[in-house]
Amino acid sequence: MTNPLDTMFNQAIGLSATALQLRARRLDVIAGNIANAATPGFKARDLDADAVLARAAEAGFAGELAGASLKFRAALQPSLDGNTVELATEQAAFAENALKYQASLGFLTGRIQTLMSALKGGE
Repeated sequence: MTNPLDTMFNQAIGLSATALQLRARRLDVIAGNIANAATPGFKARDLDADAVLARAAEAGFAGELAGASLKFRAALQPSLDGNTVELATEQAAFAENALKYQASLGFLTGRIQTLMSALKGGE
């Protein structure tokens, strides 16, 4: 049985918590790509966090990372040793995702502060 307080809390938080989880997961994946830039045969991977969030918003649910599977990133210029990591691409993706992570954290912090204020009676 679903706890009504959990449901209300999830509705109040919205997709902000899910977005934060997805952004953190994508940062880990990209960092792994960068760490393996010199590993022969390593295939760069990525997570399309924007697409997962769009599907979650359309379906009206949050908290689930369904469909958040890793995909291999196609290299523009694969190296001779089979490594598909392109450092400039990974660094740009990391920086963009880090900004989106910060924005998601800001939204989540704002929602939590609003909830805390409501619980305190608007103090």
